[in-house]
Amino acid sequence: MKYLVTGSAGFIGFTVVRKLLQRGDSVVGIDTVNDYYDPKIKEARLAVLNETARSSNSGYAFVRSNLADRESVNQTFEDHKPKRVINLAAQAGVRYSLENPHAYVESNIVGFTNILEACRYNGVEHLAYASTSSVYGANTNMPFSEHNGVDHPLQFYAATKKANELMAHSYSHLYRLPTTGLRFFTVYGPWGRPDMALFLFTKNILEGKPIPVFNNGNHTRDFTYVDDIAEGVVRVIDQAAAPNPEWDPSNPDPASSNAPFRIYNIGNNSPVKLMDYISAIEKALGKKAELDLLPLQPGDVPDTYANVENLMSAVDYKPAMPVEEGVANFVAWYREYYQV
Repeated sequence: MKYLVTGSAGFIGFTVVRKLLQRGDSVVGIDTVNDYYDPKIKEARLAVLNETARSSNSGYAFVRSNLADRESVNQTFEDHKPKRVINLAAQAGVRYSLENPHAYVESNIVGFTNILEACRYNGVEHLAYASTSSVYGANTNMPFSEHNGVDHPLQFYAATKKANELMAHSYSHLYRLPTTGLRFFTVYGPWGRPDMALFLFTKNILEGKPIPVFNNGNHTRDFTYVDDIAEGVVRVIDQAAAPNPEWDPSNPDPASSNAPFRIYNIGNNSPVKLMDYISAIEKALGKKAELDLLPLQPGDVPDTYANVENLMSAVDYKPAMPVEEGVANFVAWYREYYQV
């Protein structure tokens, strides 16, 4: 089976590609390798994927391209003819969407449109794509369920991801393209993004600098380990979305459809207080943090908590890595990668 994975130099994309290669699948990766954060770590991930492909004797190709470039996307599909597509490329970051919304339109809307069209015209069997827990926005009904409406995003990033879900449904309905949206909950772990809390906190603590703690530390997050995310993604892509025979148009379920369309949460189903997360980092580092307590930032969601019953029912899987162990794994990777 040949898979195409967009965002393959990114944190989650890299982990998913490595997992596919390790089990012997043929993979085509696409990434523009932009400078939203340090491209050196992206290039290092790509080097690991090259080595993984060699050691596992798996078919692997990498295309350096921007998904907003329609001709390049179409050429990649024509050249490699993937049967299953995992779209993980996106302009990420909640706070950055307040500064540069146009970047989110180009990557998350234009780029995703090009992927949908390429899937439509190239006989793709299943498209899985990244959504986010941020779509729950102003919802306070915990744990967050895919069966709840998500029409009140609190920032533009979440709005573009909700748009992706709507766009996917239209293609599932019109062209019977099986699509599955995956709402990720605060992903962390080795090879993580330098703009995310775990990376920033670890760096600052080691350097003796204060760490910015928003909402005065009163956040709770359903922190989900990246390998758990990758396992969920692979299980989902291997089971093409199907119509829900019990779907009722007079009482429509947002998580399914009479088209081949599904939405799943992928979260640890075990929210952790931010201060406990910081304590886990301190324990792994053997060093106390200096806290810079700050107010809630515009667009931030105070709490997240994933209901993962649908995921468990569909693919018999639930993320389970304890935060303390996952944080320790990240710290060990960070010390090795940066030689500190």
